[in-house]
Amino acid sequence: MTTRARILALTVVLLWGCNFLAIRVGIDHFPPIFFAGLRFLVIAIPVVLFVPRPTVQLRWLLLYGLAFGFAQFGFLFWAMNAGLATGLASLVLQSAAPMTVALGALLLGERLGRIQVIGLLVAVAGMLLVAVAQGGNSVGLVPLLLGLLAGLSWAIANIATRKAKSTEPMKLMSWMCVIATIPLFGVSWIVEGPTAGWAALGSSFSTGEGRIALVGLAYTAVAGTVVGTGIYVALLGRYPASTVAPLSLMVPIVGFTVAWLALGEVPTPLTIVGGIVVIAGALVAQSAGRRTAGAIPGRANGMLHPMNETNDSFARVGQGTTT
Repeated sequence: MTTRARILALTVVLLWGCNFLAIRVGIDHFPPIFFAGLRFLVIAIPVVLFVPRPTVQLRWLLLYGLAFGFAQFGFLFWAMNAGLATGLASLVLQSAAPMTVALGALLLGERLGRIQVIGLLVAVAGMLLVAVAQGGNSVGLVPLLLGLLAGLSWAIANIATRKAKSTEPMKLMSWMCVIATIPLFGVSWIVEGPTAGWAALGSSFSTGEGRIALVGLAYTAVAGTVVGTGIYVALLGRYPASTVAPLSLMVPIVGFTVAWLALGEVPTPLTIVGGIVVIAGALVAQSAGRRTAGAIPGRANGMLHPMNETNDSFARVGQGTTT
């Protein structure tokens, strides 16, 4: 990568890492599911008006939108509202990486090499360390489990992109926002009440906390999704996924740092060790998967496009990181 490309790549990591802080200030004022729906509504309105629907089968578009937009962010925001620390949320979401590799083997018949299996087991061991660090009680484990469900939803979305075989990643991402908006508001209406979210939105213009929450909303929609994902897709258009995809594994470093500086969240030593183990295991599984993909005739070792068909399932993990 050129120096300019490296700077852009680090910019993406910074934008995505800070996004968890923006989510935190948002759900401190808004009901979490409503805030998730509001975040996608901001993008969905111009998408419906100006962006044509991607040319993919409707079932895969719906699965991608429901898994990535509705389920992933619904569980993530719920987890953070239930007590999952901001920095820890940025780490737990990376569980999508080994989960994608595992689902690729279970659902798509992809072969796992010995090193990949070792990487997956190491990542699982790291998550167990994080669970132990949470105290082994329901107060700490329930938010953690919700965060893992968010990671699983992201992994399912990655499988959907495999099946969609789209050559229009930004259109696919944009219409994901449209699909996710309605069910998020529907769940918010049922669970959080029909007026709670709108009342919070109305009061957000008159209080300091509310205005900060609006800034968080703007950040998640514009900086996290439009700018961050736009730069990421542009990099994937110029460089192999084997060069670009590992960016997502750097996000927790920024997430933990920002949470420590802005919120005073200090991770325990065991959490830090568990996080390092998770990232190391995911990186091993990813790297081994690329070598396997390169050894299969007719398969590319690196993608020029985040949605292209390839045996490297983990390479897609980063394509939709818009937390």
